[in-house]
Amino acid sequence: MDRQIIWNEAKDYAGITLGLVLYSFGFTFFLMPYEIVTGGVAGIAAIVEYATTFPNQYTYFLVNAALLIVGLKILGWKFLVKTIYAILMLTFLLGLMKELVPRNEAGEMVKILGEGQDFMSLIVGCLMTGSALGIVFLNNGSTGGTDIIAASVNKFYNMSLGTVLVFVDFIIVGSCLFIPTFGTILQRSYMVVFGFCTLVIENYMLDYIYNRQRSSVQFLIFSDKWQEIANQIGTKMDHGVTILDGHGWYTGQERKVLCILAKKNESATIFRIIKHLDPKAFVSQSAVIGVFGEGFDPIKVKVKQKHKE
Repeated sequence: MDRQIIWNEAKDYAGITLGLVLYSFGFTFFLMPYEIVTGGVAGIAAIVEYATTFPNQYTYFLVNAALLIVGLKILGWKFLVKTIYAILMLTFLLGLMKELVPRNEAGEMVKILGEGQDFMSLIVGCLMTGSALGIVFLNNGSTGGTDIIAASVNKFYNMSLGTVLVFVDFIIVGSCLFIPTFGTILQRSYMVVFGFCTLVIENYMLDYIYNRQRSSVQFLIFSDKWQEIANQIGTKMDHGVTILDGHGWYTGQERKVLCILAKKNESATIFRIIKHLDPKAFVSQSAVIGVFGEGFDPIKVKVKQKHKE
């Protein structure tokens, strides 16, 4: 196997593991002590534990084992191998964090932020879990469950992962309203409202982390050394460069303009090349809503039969 492939896979698993550690910490230390409901299979598992005391890590594992079959044909083995790893690892980490979380004399989890700080704990916990999910997805992984459904839809349609998860999680959180063991209807209503807040914060962070790393920019470079700059970007970065014909209004001179579409995280490298070759170059950088095609995101729309004909 090529060394680059091995290195990329190792980075993926390291990133997934980091995300899972952050998720299990935020979920166990900040959400569970306050019995805050969230979405996903982790939310289902938490609801089961709040209602029956059955350990959430076991419910999480059992539900995911069933849902893996759903994503097998759609996502393929490569995606599911990492998903299986994430499910097993998160099952272990959820159990581990429950052992590490401080407890009082009655054996109950200590509320880290103190009594009456439910909403603040919700914010802190969801900032962690949402960021963790974004990290996992960025490394081509999934925590399983509703993530499998979201990743399946995202593979074929241009819908954000957070948007898909909101629809699925809406039902999970809303189910708390019909569980009598959670107290009065008013108490259950509070749980549902708090649950919807977790969805908003968590999925916002997921989209922010995931899309921020995948965002693209467009460069327009005006330089007398356009050939050298194009050669350096094309060879050192293995990046495509488009050369446009320009005409100066004031000078009346013909000149070449370089047009480059790149990932946002490649910007610093491009600027270094430009500055090294021509410090006086005029450069315009602008954010683009989306870039689709080879080397970027695939076009996720279906071609209707009448258009094919």
